[in-house]
Amino acid sequence: MELHHGRMFDHVHLQVRDLEASKRFYRAVLEVMGIPVFNESERHFAADELFISNDREPTARVHLAFQAKDREMVHRFHQAAVAAGGRDNGAPGERSYHPGYYAAFVLDPDGNNIEMVHHGPAKRSAPSVVYTW
Repeated sequence: MELHHGRMFDHVHLQVRDLEASKRFYRAVLEVMGIPVFNESERHFAADELFISNDREPTARVHLAFQAKDREMVHRFHQAAVAAGGRDNGAPGERSYHPGYYAAFVLDPDGNNIEMVHHGPAKRSAPSVVYTW
């Protein structure tokens, strides 16, 4: 088995009201990033560090920011997320947070603020950390 991990956290667990609506939304967003769902049941699904289920009360509002490879990915994210049931919360564009901060914001089916951000040209040392066992 091979498992890829990002760089900051082990996982984020969101509790949602409507699992099917969340599957449509997050599958569309994850497809833009090229990240597959690797585990799924009637009560949950998981992709990379993101775990989503509907077995408890929904998570209180969170802000989750995905990393974009470029500005075009930010645009594709915004378009795909809105088309999959998300609500616009900030069209793609420069933000004043720091020079080069280019982002878009969409509210997911539970009202969580989902962002995709590109911080400008950079080179990654590796796409992810890979665990093999």
